[in-house]
Amino acid sequence: MSDDARPEGPEEKPGREERERKAAASGAAGAEPSGEPEGPPEGREDTGGSPEGAAPEPAAEPPLTGRQRLVKGLWPPRFTRAQLTVALLLCVLGLGLAIQVRSNSESGVLRGARQEDLVRILDELDNRTKRLEDEKRKLEGQRTELESSSNQAAEARKQTAQKEQQLGILAGTVAAQGPGIVLTVSDGKGAVEPDMLLDAVQELRAAGAEAIQLNDVRVAADTYFSGSAGKVEIDGKKVSQPYKFKAIGKPDDLKPALNIPGGVVQTLQKEQAGVDISRSEKIVVDALRPAKRPDYARSSSR
Repeated sequence: MSDDARPEGPEEKPGREERERKAAASGAAGAEPSGEPEGPPEGREDTGGSPEGAAPEPAAEPPLTGRQRLVKGLWPPRFTRAQLTVALLLCVLGLGLAIQVRSNSESGVLRGARQEDLVRILDELDNRTKRLEDEKRKLEGQRTELESSSNQAAEARKQTAQKEQQLGILAGTVAAQGPGIVLTVSDGKGAVEPDMLLDAVQELRAAGAEAIQLNDVRVAADTYFSGSAGKVEIDGKKVSQPYKFKAIGKPDDLKPALNIPGGVVQTLQKEQAGVDISRSEKIVVDALRPAKRPDYARSSSR
């Protein structure tokens, strides 16, 4: 005989009846009240009344431990202005304490030294101070000497350049400009002799002329006049009329020197030559002479 055909025992009946009562009670509790339309409410899907169709509820998070709550409260850090100010003050205070401790430790070394050691340290400091002062004075003296020698050398170069310019102007190797006069001699009859022009140059030099130019020839110390009346030559070079002198100097001295009685102007006028003297604040003497090396003369300065 199979198990299904086996008659129920007296012990199984009470258990089955109890299960049927529990199922009826649960069905009555889940039944809808009368008067309500059957079916799911509007806008809600019918899940068939089965708990398997409902959405799963989210699982509850486990409670945090004390250490996790502490970490969560401290990170990420959130600082306020007051906290930053306090942190800065604490850093400054710590730095000051470190410096104070270091200075106290250094002074403590000296405080614990013997009297003989302190005297020796003081002597060494005094000697070092003296050596530094001596070196300072020596360096200051060297600086003064360098400045003096530099100033003297600069002044010597300046004076040398000025002297070179002056000698170049007198020798006719450097162009010059300045106030002066212009003397123009017109010899229509060809009666002006070379010596008359030389007299004009001498009068201008005696009156303080510093640079003289006749037409396009620079007049210097070794300038010479030759030729004849109407055919004047300067340094072997023929010059044409009119004879135009440009002289740099003080106009108030140059012009009267030419107009003295019996002087250059009257002599030229006797030869019926035209004479014109004009003064100017800017006379340019740009005719140059080549610089020549003396054959025999040498500088005696050493």
